[in-house]
Amino acid sequence: MSQISLNDSLTLPCGAVLKNRIAKSAMSENMANQDYTPNEKFQNLYHTWATGGAGLLITGNVMCDKRYLGEPKNVVIENGFLGIDELKKWAQSGIINQTHLWMQINHPGKQSPKFLTKEPVSASAIALKSPLDKMFNPPRALDEKEIYDIIERFTFAAITAKKAGFTGVQIHGAHGYLINQFLSPLHNSRQDQWGGSLTNRMRLVLEIYKSMRAALGGQFPIGIKLNSADFQKGGFTEEESLEVVKVLAAEKIDLIEISGGSYEAPEMMGSKKESTIKREAYFLEYCEKIRKEVTVPLMLTGGFRSREGMESALKSNACDVVGLARSVALDPNFPNEILRGQNVLSKVKQLTTGIKAIDKAMPLEIIWYADQIHRLGKMKNTNPNAHPLLSVVKTLFASGLEGLKRVRAK
Repeated sequence: MSQISLNDSLTLPCGAVLKNRIAKSAMSENMANQDYTPNEKFQNLYHTWATGGAGLLITGNVMCDKRYLGEPKNVVIENGFLGIDELKKWAQSGIINQTHLWMQINHPGKQSPKFLTKEPVSASAIALKSPLDKMFNPPRALDEKEIYDIIERFTFAAITAKKAGFTGVQIHGAHGYLINQFLSPLHNSRQDQWGGSLTNRMRLVLEIYKSMRAALGGQFPIGIKLNSADFQKGGFTEEESLEVVKVLAAEKIDLIEISGGSYEAPEMMGSKKESTIKREAYFLEYCEKIRKEVTVPLMLTGGFRSREGMESALKSNACDVVGLARSVALDPNFPNEILRGQNVLSKVKQLTTGIKAIDKAMPLEIIWYADQIHRLGKMKNTNPNAHPLLSVVKTLFASGLEGLKRVRAK
């Protein structure tokens, strides 16, 4: 058993130091300006989280190509980006109180909604299965020139983040987005150097990391969010995930955040296994397996509700950093309360609209917590008692209007 405490600092392989072992994991803000630049709401939100006590804040997914968005109001950084001043203000708001602020960089691949992308791209021309095929158009396969362009786009976004004052970056390689699509044999049926064997399927993420490292230098933190597994028959497995971890660890990546699942199998939203409920963390057992193989710093996100659960994960040596998401969307001061040793529990609870069909069809957790994030961006208190159905109605209305705007703009 380790004697590590949540209050202890952590020195990363690059030499950067996190002031404690609590991180705010990425949650999509979806509140950028019409030109995909951040605004004052991002500054308000991250100032609130930076004063909330976590040693590390990871932003919601910043896209690297405005042609392919995960959501209508994503921040996008690509050549010609005009929001550097706003980006600097965002960065400054999130690094107060000796807090690290890392930009999560992402490409959605085929997980770009129909009303945003007529023809999404992916590793292969394989559509998402029902009922998600009603929300996302079938993709076309990327050609090799486009793959190299994506590597350059990830790197450009990372360079821009560093210039703006962010203290690190995270590659989003989980939850069914583009990098995960390349990793998964269920979604990658390519016969070239980007598909087939695991070595080929991990080539994209490895090339993105190497390109970023060459551009950012050895002392700038680079992390990744990676699935423990896709939880689908024929998908990315725990054994394959472990091999990817070993390769990235050998390349001296600074922090690997473990998550799991995708829109098709949303394990990241919660587990009902009795052992998991008792130990809180959804992917703790997998982290314990990784720790036996590598010494790279690990961040475990999903399920933590109490100081006891967080401390237990650290003391078991399964992880080095505890990731919180929905808990800090509801209570931004939750990390401070935990670090002070207060006997507090997360306010996160099971959500339902009361209508099974809507609960099944809509990403309820994402929608409802996005509403809480938007309240913080407007400098309002969160509303834990808000009815989930109201969030669904608001989202459908906003999506409809956004789709109409994009049709008119073409």
